[in-house]
Amino acid sequence: MFQDSPIYDRLIAERGDIPTQVRREAERVSRDLEFVLEPLRSPARPPASMGQAAPAPSWQRAALPPGPPPL
Repeated sequence: MFQDSPIYDRLIAERGDIPTQVRREAERVSRDLEFVLEPLRSPARPPASMGQAAPAPSWQRAALPPGPPPL
């Protein structure tokens, strides 16, 4: 990437190859995410929206109108 760059070479020698470390970590996270999401993509299990309806919440919070709080 940075050929014939003594400053970059010195930084890597002093601090390590941070871009390579970040790239490896991003690839690891991506693989972990694929592993975790795989069961959700399986056609053997229908998505929640196609099967049973989600249970209704037992309570619902009402939004406050904009402006100062009521007294």
